[in-house]
Amino acid sequence: MPIRRLYLARHGAADAFGKLTDIGRRQAGLLGERLAGLPVDAVWHSPLPRAVASAHEIARHLPDVPVAEAAELVDHVPYVPGAAETPASWAGFFDGYDDTEAASGRRLAEALVARFAKVPDPGTKGTRPDVNEVLVTHAYPIAWLVRHAMDAPPSRWLGLNSANTALTVIEYRRGLPPTIVMFNDMSHLSPGLRWTGFPAGIRP
Repeated sequence: MPIRRLYLARHGAADAFGKLTDIGRRQAGLLGERLAGLPVDAVWHSPLPRAVASAHEIARHLPDVPVAEAAELVDHVPYVPGAAETPASWAGFFDGYDDTEAASGRRLAEALVARFAKVPDPGTKGTRPDVNEVLVTHAYPIAWLVRHAMDAPPSRWLGLNSANTALTVIEYRRGLPPTIVMFNDMSHLSPGLRWTGFPAGIRP
């Protein structure tokens, strides 16, 4: 039975202009070293420069693995919750979103799930091998895929943050619900490189 494994990673630390910093490059390189022993089939990345640069830094450690852009991985708000669904700590965050922007975010979220959150199609006589893909993206798409795997209400993506180059792994098998193998794992990073991308007040 073929399995799809998604290795989800937020891009490395970036500056205010969205450019990968030296710390971000180090983080991405360490993630690449961690993934180097795995049978990775492809590295997909968001169109945004910080994700593109992170993906290519990771891919330096994955010889001959193709690297390509996936528009569905772009940074976006996947679901704008109603007032009753919005935690007090998020009050005001969605005030600038109109119906058109909210609908666009929902379409992107649906496309993300449709493209990646599924079991591979069986090959001839069901012999297709497992699919192992690295997705270099942003905190919100990762949160949405985790929420989807848990079959949680749409608003539950809120607060599922990911540190820069932290690793989340989800497996998809036919006839079974998705399995979250790990979430926001930073064991490949030295202590000084962990928790970037998190608000300072909620870092452990």
